[in-house]
Amino acid sequence: MAGVLYKKERQVLEFLVQFQSKYGYSPTLAEIAKATGHKSVSTIYVLIRSLVDKGYVQKVDGNARVLKVKDESVISKFMGIEPSIELPLMGYIAAGAPLEPHTDPNATFQVSASMVSGTKTSYVLQVKGESMIDDGILDGDFVVIEKVNQAINGEIVVALVDDNLATLKKFYKEGEIIVLKPANSSMDPIYPKSLKIQGKVVGLVRKF
Repeated sequence: MAGVLYKKERQVLEFLVQFQSKYGYSPTLAEIAKATGHKSVSTIYVLIRSLVDKGYVQKVDGNARVLKVKDESVISKFMGIEPSIELPLMGYIAAGAPLEPHTDPNATFQVSASMVSGTKTSYVLQVKGESMIDDGILDGDFVVIEKVNQAINGEIVVALVDDNLATLKKFYKEGEIIVLKPANSSMDPIYPKSLKIQGKVVGLVRKF
């Protein structure tokens, strides 16, 4: 499992991928330094060593110039060819209102394939309102939902409350009591009499 990438490491890795794709061999440390705005080659050496340690890059024995990028998904991402899939765009989800179907029943929405597990049915909803803004889910965002009927504490779920109201909230079970909590300090939690979980959020897409 590759480790977390920091900004400077990501810049170096992105340049490596694109340079190798164009020329078929690795850039020199000096070329990497120039392309990423670093004055010191020793800084690049440290960043490369970190990328090796984290499992993104492999040095090829016997040839100091060859650095092999190991993670194929990283290559795809930086080359702009990350696999994507089309999911049905089911409609709009607003806090404490019925789920509003999309005007086009055949509407679809393209998302990165890495967002979904592929083992469960998934769909997309567009968010209305500001009940989840503290978790970075804003009015107008698109959320990728994986169909499930159970949840664990802290998961953001699409829930049907009291048989007619759909809402996007954080799920918590406190003893025998179920609480749906907004991520907005100005809004109160919901204590539903009845609840059906219709899915959980596995991804978010924002269009500018």
